Amino acid sequence: MLKLDIQLFAVPFHRVSKTRKKLRRSHNAMEMPGMTKCPNCGEVIKPHRVCTKCGFYKGKEVMETKDAE
Repeated sequence: MLKLDIQLFAVPFHRVSKTRKKLRRSHNAMEMPGMTKCPNCGEVIKPHRVCTKCGFYKGKEVMETKDAE
């Protein structure tokens, strides 16, 4: 008896068109994160983060920056 080391793979029954492939992958696109302006200095920052330029968060200084020195 002949022993074969063959792996069986799934073979598509029909070819997937370019349109159908792109429709399936449409949700994989990169998105820009939501950005807000710092109310203290106007720098564009991510929401709910301390501003790296002035060190303020929710109107209070929570971090000293090198610019303040």
